[in-house]
Parts: sequence; structure tokens; C-alpha cells
Amino acid sequence: MSAPAASLGIQNIGQISIIVHDLPRATAFYRDTLGLPLLFTAGNMAFFDCGGVRLMLGPASSPELDHPSSILYFRVPDINAAHRRLTEMGVKIEAPPRLIAPMKTYDLWMLAFRDPQGNIMELMSEVPRLL
Repeated sequence: MSAPAASLGIQNIGQISIIVHDLPRATAFYRDTLGLPLLFTAGNMAFFDCGGVRLMLGPASSPELDHPSSILYFRVPDINAAHRRLTEMGVKIEAPPRLIAPMKTYDLWMLAFRDPQGNIMELMSEVPRLL
């Protein structure tokens, strides 16, 4: 593993996003045709388990993202430390760490940034809830 990757703490790909325009149709396809387990829905998004990698279906969050493509979500243990490191390295941050979804046992936080080619990527962190 390279030094920058080690310093960010990237563990694996935690989620992949697929842009869809007809969520009920897409949900039925991935659930019923492909047989992926539906994990949960949140607003206008559906989330599936694909061998431990979460697959998210939903509309584009902005017009520039409304095209056939995927966004890689890299899981990190500390999203704030990773944000500081990316900022120190001069990476273009599109959206700072933000709470996406409070779940039963954790809060899902994400941070959007651009790679050198202008592609949107995300870091994600599942912060355990104190129960």
C-alpha cells in the first residue's frame, strides 16, 4: 500500500452508486432479477448488498452527475482525519464531511472530492452510535 493511502486509512470500497431515473424499476431489477438483497431505502435511494459492497441506486444529485457512471465510496475509519489529509494534499473537496443517514447502530458520514480527472469520489465512514 502506498504511503498516502495508508495515511488516509482506506480499508476497501464500501459503496458504489449507480444513477437511475426510474427507482422502482431499477429496484425491482437489482432485487428480483439479479437477486441482490435489499438492505434499506432512504428517500429516493435504494441500497443493496453485493458481496459486502453496498450498491446504491438513486437519481443524480446535480445535473453534471446525471450520466451513466459510478461513484466509488472508499471506507475510512476517521472521516475528519481523512478530510484534513486530503485538504493538506491539495485535493479539491466538493462536499466536506456530512451526516448522510442516522442508522440504528451507526451514523453514515460522507465526504465528496474530485480525482485528477475531475471524477467525483467519496469517502465514507460508519461512526458507531453510543447506545
